[in-house]
Amino acid sequence: MAPKRGGPPGRTIISDNRKARFNFEIEETFEAGIELKGTEVKALRNGKANIAESYAAEHKGEIWIYNVYIPEYTQGNRFNHEPRRPRKLLMHKREIHKLAGAVQKEGKTIVPLKLYFNEQGRAKLEVALAKGKKLHDKRETEKKRDWQREKSRLMKAHG
Repeated sequence: MAPKRGGPPGRTIISDNRKARFNFEIEETFEAGIELKGTEVKALRNGKANIAESYAAEHKGEIWIYNVYIPEYTQGNRFNHEPRRPRKLLMHKREIHKLAGAVQKEGKTIVPLKLYFNEQGRAKLEVALAKGKKLHDKRETEKKRDWQREKSRLMKAHG
């Protein structure tokens, strides 16, 4: 999978979390840097990363992202990185306090949306404050559909 160009000019999207926009109601977005080590930058430059299963949380006054999959860089075997290690997000204190406060007081969730390189070539992560959507209950629609079927069968049999 090669990096995709998209969004503002100069932005190269590495991974997009489309499932997050479906499962959550996005309220406010923030841009954060990611603390990367060793071969992680080279692996990202190859366009291989996945944030679909990831989540972010506040820990000791810092925001950390968990379960981001950045595969090992094949050419660098001795000092390779752990593919799913927790990574610290680089944000202003003001933004960290805003995110942490919204999570604690209002029950919101910090959701990663996009992993990309900005115009300067720095790896950035777009995170959002979000509320969980009310998921549609399929059972009610299935009951209605089954009842309509049964009703039409009964009408045909007796009519």
